[in-house]
Amino acid sequence: MSRNNGTLLTVIVPAYNEQATIGTVIGQLRSFLAPSGPIGEIVVVNDASTDATGAVLAPLAEKGDIRLVTHPLNRGKGAAVRSGIAAATGDWILFQDADLEYDPADIPALMAAARGGADIVYGSRFIAGNDGATFLHIAANKSLSFFSRLLTGLPITDMETCYKLIRADLLKSLDLHEERFGIEPEITLKLARLAKRDGLRYAEVPISYKPRSYAEGKKVGLKDGLRALYCLARYRWGG
Repeated sequence: MSRNNGTLLTVIVPAYNEQATIGTVIGQLRSFLAPSGPIGEIVVVNDASTDATGAVLAPLAEKGDIRLVTHPLNRGKGAAVRSGIAAATGDWILFQDADLEYDPADIPALMAAARGGADIVYGSRFIAGNDGATFLHIAANKSLSFFSRLLTGLPITDMETCYKLIRADLLKSLDLHEERFGIEPEITLKLARLAKRDGLRYAEVPISYKPRSYAEGKKVGLKDGLRALYCLARYRWGG
């Protein structure tokens, strides 16, 4: 495991039926997994994939520089994230999707914000206007981010972003429950409570984004957007 200025970073990669891209994502992350790189460990959570994702991951895990957690039954992204958090040993935790929508080349910028004093760093697809998604996708995400700002007081421009870099002690202290994509607002709302209570610093950095289509395997749908709205309210006032 590598350390960068004394800080160990765990990257958690939830994966479900990503045989076409998971090997490339791991290869990209490995380019930062070096004594001078920002990544200290990679934890991949295979959420009971039914395609060849497991077969792709098995020889990669044998090399010893990534750790593989396997769910016997498919439970959803939130469950995979929670399993990854439990397995992580780093001082910081970052989430990485397995579908090539997010570019690991943005990781050093996220880490630079953390070294600058932030406790919570979100990568925003909207700061530089480079989201690249459909109008409906952009509108839905910006609406959810608007409600996030309203409910948390944090200047969040991209609440649904995968790239969330968070101090591990903060993340591990959260009592998380969501099984699917509701994990994004749940983490955000519960971190906001801590930020308000403890005076934590929040930062955002612009990131690149290459959205894939549903034909290519995109899994987020309308019901997940509705669930996100429910979770914003639920975890603002309870949960």
